[in-house]
Amino acid sequence: MHINDILKAGAPTFSFEFFPPKTPQALDQLFETIRQLEPLKPAFVSVTYGAGGSTREMTHELVVRLKTTTTLDPIPHLTCVGHTEKEIEAILQRYAAVGVSNILALRGDPPRDRPDYDHSKDVFPQASDLVRFIRAFAGHPDPRGFGVGVAGFPEGHPATPNRLLEMDYLKAKVDAGADYICTQLFFDNHDFFDFRDRCLLAGIKVPVIAGIMPVTSLSSMKRMAELAGGARFSARLLKALQRGGDSPEAIRQVGLHFATEQCADLLDQGVAGIHFYTLNQSTATREICQRLGRTEQA
Repeated sequence: MHINDILKAGAPTFSFEFFPPKTPQALDQLFETIRQLEPLKPAFVSVTYGAGGSTREMTHELVVRLKTTTTLDPIPHLTCVGHTEKEIEAILQRYAAVGVSNILALRGDPPRDRPDYDHSKDVFPQASDLVRFIRAFAGHPDPRGFGVGVAGFPEGHPATPNRLLEMDYLKAKVDAGADYICTQLFFDNHDFFDFRDRCLLAGIKVPVIAGIMPVTSLSSMKRMAELAGGARFSARLLKALQRGGDSPEAIRQVGLHFATEQCADLLDQGVAGIHFYTLNQSTATREICQRLGRTEQA
């Protein structure tokens, strides 16, 4: 379903993110996670795309399997680092052929072995260039073409310390044709509300979906910081986690409680949707949804 049809329904959306497994065993584990989450009937699920397109084929295979063997509506991530127009067009054609309706367009990270990578030499130097190219793609059966999402950063983009310039870049992505914004994870709702207000001040009127990742262990916090390029853990969260002491279960419960309160506050303040970064696990996401009153649906 086109993302505009999903979002115009009015009620806040719930959605989940997965990443392509690297082994058959991990793939089996992921589909067990999917089996447990599918009854929650998310509005969509997204599938990540590795740095420099390193998981291109795995991403495509997972998206196709989700589309053809589950009731879930997959939105693949697509990055433009190192890709030619022909490569991007071929990917779009493959997705259109299996009925994928939406793409999350990202500039993306450079290959891990290329820390000095020069984005300016790419065919698509910025995510806005990729959005514009997807919008011009004429091979989708829906006359509207692909629905397009882009990323937002409530805590600030790690590569753009100038917050005014950051909003200019985001506005450029929306002006190029983005239908919605999905944010990076954050732990202080004030950051999200401030980001949403600054979007309105900049003339950005597309829906903003909030990205949430619950802390389930101290080790997961380090993983979150890596994924977010330096997540800002609030003092309130850190104090709460300290109360958990050395008990992994206590820490897990604190993290779930904190994330549930975050989500409830976002819903109370009219968030367009909540997107859970699952790390290919189901337990925390299911428990939070249950605590929010979103139970499995027939």
